[in-house]
Amino acid sequence: MRFFSTSDGVKLAYRDEGKGPPLLCLSGLTRNSSDFDFVAPHLAGHRLIRLDYRGRGASQWADPTTYTIAREAADVLELLDFLRLDAVTVLGTSRGGLIAMTLAASAHDRLKGVILNDIGPEIDPAGLALIDSYLGRPPPYKTYDAAAVARQKMPGFYGVPQTRWQQEVRNLFTETADGLGLNYDPALRMVFTGQSNQPLPDLWPLFAALEGVPLALIRGENSNILSPETAGTMRRQRPDMIFAQVPDRGHVPFLDESESLHAINVLLETIQ
Repeated sequence: MRFFSTSDGVKLAYRDEGKGPPLLCLSGLTRNSSDFDFVAPHLAGHRLIRLDYRGRGASQWADPTTYTIAREAADVLELLDFLRLDAVTVLGTSRGGLIAMTLAASAHDRLKGVILNDIGPEIDPAGLALIDSYLGRPPPYKTYDAAAVARQKMPGFYGVPQTRWQQEVRNLFTETADGLGLNYDPALRMVFTGQSNQPLPDLWPLFAALEGVPLALIRGENSNILSPETAGTMRRQRPDMIFAQVPDRGHVPFLDESESLHAINVLLETIQ
């Protein structure tokens, strides 16, 4: 794990591993660089850069009002400048995909390609409601084992071995004497609920800003965030977009499924 400081003085953590074309991995809302632990072994031949957003993972907690997509996109650009990278391909899971679309609108020339993992310019209200039910609240489990058992029953995911859930909960939570704790600043909830009380902005212009950027979309067949209708509209607007639907997965695919890997590899080969 390495660190750099942003222009507003926040110390952010990132991983920088491997050699080859740079692939910047951006995680989900409450997640961190461990989001990509399962796909990382399949990305040999690339320089894998993984960022922990402010307030997540090993990064410093910050003023909660800065936990926004706009500020996080600015952090990404500052990381690229710090690493002296002119342009990268982005693999964006959920919120990471929204950040990638924001970059397409604000810093188009910094993107060589974009892979969106189960996210689009419209977000299903059912998924937002589920996020609201747990965001910023410690999980009701005392141990990793208990959390893994509960995860195995999570709707939308089928045929996932228990060993995978054991790995997943260790990425999601920290174990304390009082039970499992959050691996992010719980104040993130304040920003989310404040935004959820407002009308959702029109994000389709951000998706349109990806014009000219090689693009792939991965969707979990049972996703409650990216609806089939939104994915269909995205495909009609970008008929050149590589598309994969992953069976037996909800929000989000782990990215090491055969369908996910095929889409990722085709996109990366297109750019090379």
